[in-house]
Amino acid sequence: MPLGPDIAERLNRARADLRMGVPVVLSAGGRAVIALSAEALDPARFAALRAMGPMTLAVTARRAETLKARAYDGDLARLDVPDDATPAWITAAADPADDLRSPMKGPFQSVRDGDATLHRAAIRLAKSARLLPAALLVDLPDAAGLAASEGLTHIDWTVAAPEMERASALHPVIAARLPMEAAEAGRLHVFRPDDGGEEHYAIEIGQPPRDRPVLARLHSACFTGDLLGSLKCDCGPQLRAALAQMGAEGSGVLLYLNQEGRGIGLANKMRAYSLQDQGFDTVEANHRLGFEDDERDFRIGASLLKRLGFSGVRLLTNNPAKIRMMEANGIAVIERVPLKVGQTRHNEAYLATKARKSGHLL
Repeated sequence: MPLGPDIAERLNRARADLRMGVPVVLSAGGRAVIALSAEALDPARFAALRAMGPMTLAVTARRAETLKARAYDGDLARLDVPDDATPAWITAAADPADDLRSPMKGPFQSVRDGDATLHRAAIRLAKSARLLPAALLVDLPDAAGLAASEGLTHIDWTVAAPEMERASALHPVIAARLPMEAAEAGRLHVFRPDDGGEEHYAIEIGQPPRDRPVLARLHSACFTGDLLGSLKCDCGPQLRAALAQMGAEGSGVLLYLNQEGRGIGLANKMRAYSLQDQGFDTVEANHRLGFEDDERDFRIGASLLKRLGFSGVRLLTNNPAKIRMMEANGIAVIERVPLKVGQTRHNEAYLATKARKSGHLL
């Protein structure tokens, strides 16, 4: 077995590089680019990229809509970076923090010719690194040479693309008894994906039989709600109510999935909160940042349930999308168990938006 990294490990290196502001090299179909996160842009590296040739800023169609830029590629827009553009220009185009204070950005010139595969790849990598979905790119004549001379991570996207679509296998790390307020008969299972991503947890209450539908909850991590008691969402009350109901019934499984902020990460969730303070609802805020309404991967929940030996659930949820995803991934949802708790004057508009725009049954 070779000692070098496989494609999953190289992708994880690329994510770490982008978070640190280090560019990566992407190639596919005889073409190559050097890509840098717009969020982690360093002025010195910006100048170095500028000297290499014409620059393009790739943003999602959601962000392009806010910028009034044409998204000729459908799901994204490739924007020409003017010769006199500065790092501040890139930041203003990628980050909506000052959109209201400075709404007259651009005008932006969208690229409509050529292939957008590597621009799409750069955005996908930025998203998976929990960065703003925007990347700065320059075409390269010699990808392998530059990657080797500069020590940059080189990703062949023809190999990486299927890996990015694959649901990473989850491996059990450890399980141990954990008495809790909700139930003394508790057990915590830790699972680690083989792609180097975040660990996920399963909290098992009692000893639920594997041959019957288990009372289950797929709970996405919410640092602000679960830990700090935020009143802007209903996550904390839902977490505690689900555990309490499992404790009262004597058995259940709560999957705690590290997909903060509907899969965009805590930093981007806080950016969305800041936009909400400017008057945008939760969906509008996500769109202005360049994200979809919900970026979570519910396949993780189905995979964990299967690893634990369950094939059917009574699902504690108000979200029909979770039911559809469970059933699409081989978990039978025998019953939807409503979980209506935690409404406050601070989150009533948020909950109304979830019901109106995301189909939550509230």
